[in-house]
Amino acid sequence: MPDETKPTRRRRAKQADEAAPAPSAEQDAALKAARSRAKKAAPAPPANDPGALTVRDAEGVAIGPTAATPAGHIDPGPPVQAADAAEAPAARAVAAIPAAPPPGSPFLTDDDVYLFNEGNHFRLYEKMGAHLTTVDGQAGVYFAVWAPNAEYVAVIGDWNGWNAGQNPLTLRGSSGIWEGFIPGVGKGACYKFHIASRFHGYREDKTDPFGAYYEVPPRTAAVVWDRDYEWGDSGWMQTRGRLQGLQAPMAIYELHAGSWMRVPEEGNRPLTYRELAPKLAEHVKRAGFTHVELLPITEHPFYGSWGYQATGFFAPTSRYGTPQDFMYFVDYLHQQGIGVILDWVPSHFPTDGFGLSYFDGTHLFEHADPRKGYHPDWGSYIFNYGRNEVRSFLISSALCWLDKFHIDGLRVDAVASMLYLDYSRKQGEWIPNEYGGNENIEAIMFLRQFNTEVYKNYPDAQTIAEESTAWPMVSRPTYVGGLGFGFKWDMGWMHDTLSYFRRDPIYRRYHHHELTFRGLYMFSENYVLSISHDEVVHGKGSLLDKMAGDVWQKFANLRLLYAYMYGQPGKKLLFMGCEFGQWREWKHDESLDWHLLEQPSHRGVLDALADLNRLYVSEPALHELDADPASYEWVDANNAEESIYAFLRKSQSTDDVILVVINCTPVVRYGYRVGVPRPGWWAELFNSDAKEYWGSGVGNAGGRHAEEHPAHGRPYSLCLDLPPLGALFLKSAG
Repeated sequence: MPDETKPTRRRRAKQADEAAPAPSAEQDAALKAARSRAKKAAPAPPANDPGALTVRDAEGVAIGPTAATPAGHIDPGPPVQAADAAEAPAARAVAAIPAAPPPGSPFLTDDDVYLFNEGNHFRLYEKMGAHLTTVDGQAGVYFAVWAPNAEYVAVIGDWNGWNAGQNPLTLRGSSGIWEGFIPGVGKGACYKFHIASRFHGYREDKTDPFGAYYEVPPRTAAVVWDRDYEWGDSGWMQTRGRLQGLQAPMAIYELHAGSWMRVPEEGNRPLTYRELAPKLAEHVKRAGFTHVELLPITEHPFYGSWGYQATGFFAPTSRYGTPQDFMYFVDYLHQQGIGVILDWVPSHFPTDGFGLSYFDGTHLFEHADPRKGYHPDWGSYIFNYGRNEVRSFLISSALCWLDKFHIDGLRVDAVASMLYLDYSRKQGEWIPNEYGGNENIEAIMFLRQFNTEVYKNYPDAQTIAEESTAWPMVSRPTYVGGLGFGFKWDMGWMHDTLSYFRRDPIYRRYHHHELTFRGLYMFSENYVLSISHDEVVHGKGSLLDKMAGDVWQKFANLRLLYAYMYGQPGKKLLFMGCEFGQWREWKHDESLDWHLLEQPSHRGVLDALADLNRLYVSEPALHELDADPASYEWVDANNAEESIYAFLRKSQSTDDVILVVINCTPVVRYGYRVGVPRPGWWAELFNSDAKEYWGSGVGNAGGRHAEEHPAHGRPYSLCLDLPPLGALFLKSAG
């Protein structure tokens, strides 16, 4: 299935970001020291700091302390090992600081340094960044940052007046890591790293790549914080392996935390993590979902990116609260029996000067050559997966969410853009690999290493790939040549299904294959059937509005689509608002239209979906063999003239068989005969046309007895009344 380029949601807006939501009282207290700063420029460093000298470009134009690297400057290439760099003069340390913690300290050991430089340290969140500690009886903070091409690095913050000469760090051998302990700095202090490069006279104030917490955007400083929390979800954590495996039912509710529900009485602000938890849990349980999946909550400067252009890969966005508030959110959902999956984005990062880009005056995290390092669609930088330290950084981010935040799964965004060197590029705009192909070998190895480490350390978690091409074995183990993901989104199914349901029923007979084509590949991967946020934005319209027909038919088609989706093998994912048929397409800065649930038509969609979810969870035949061909059998895939489909679902643990019949026209089919494999009573479990769902009420009085009347190559058959634009689920108990 050809990849679809994601539209402008990833393209960084050139205008200023909209006003950030007001921080909570707790955040104000934690960050009160930062408020006095109010985006003032940092005081100039001492005159003996080379970074304080005026830097001029080739034309003699002065470059400001936060200016981007001038156009035309050529990067020196791969970062030179810091061992080759001249040590920063001791005179730069205007205020002396105690030495870094000695060897054997709880932070950065020689083994840590070795593993980091080797690309095999995956717990860097415990070592790098800012950590509250005590050295020689003095409480303070240990800082560590990777900047191998810097000649001078200092911590600037609200305790030292943002003075780049006050608290310099010390280079750790040839590791490229600058570290130091600063006494007297406490929790809630705001800070950045002032980095003076050995190249081009470049200097910049960078936020901490390993920050545990950040100021509320548009502010960009990191905040000294901890990740301490007393969890109460041991029951969930001990059993989640059987609740989200290949044989488990997984019905995932995808949402954007900032726009799911807002508070109109308070300036239309979003809910905090603690406010969101009980409201979301109540709704998810009502609708019958087993998991939620959050659009990225990693810290991001531009709200309109929805989190897909992150600058803080180890911290939940401070827009909705502290890291502990987010932990409470996860903890609460777990205690309600709801799993939590995060969208995680190791594919690219924004070009903001305070972030990862051009971090130490070289292309440290990204490729120097824009043919590999710059994404033309999204205006962002692409990670250099061939650099050991970058792989350590990214995999540490993944494990941090699983470890410190008890996340149950990671859905990896934009995998296709990682796999192909020519992704969204014309001829001449990309560089072939060493074998002349378009496969990104470094990214492939990174993804395999990522999945290996996740499943080795957290075998009961899941990884899910958003991969939209025909790349083989995405969800197959690495030891057989696969990428190692647990699941893959079936975006081909989504594309074909929505194309079909957009069509007027009178023309569906000519496109019958759009719902049968999946049968050729449905077990080639472990699939998640996804109807995601990408389908209801940027002028695509809402899911309900996509449906063909008048108002009644649109609602009937939507219920029919959900019934077809839940009858198919594969886990399920649905974006917020689709569960009750919102008319408007999603807007990231507005709440869902919850008032629509006052109308029986919209309430009927939610009730139908809730019943489908409960049926999916309770009936092994509908989920137990989602990734096994033994679970599925066509009864009738060829009735294009009447646009009718019929198939059987089976399980391993029971002899139950479920027959699914869908009628994709508004014509009632009375006395329609469908072949079945056994005699006896077939109970009607679900009818999408039930009056309770705002349907017409055509049904089969609770079920039918199979007659010894051959049909569809089977010895028995049922004589059914098929509802208009409706689906039936009938069960024969084993």
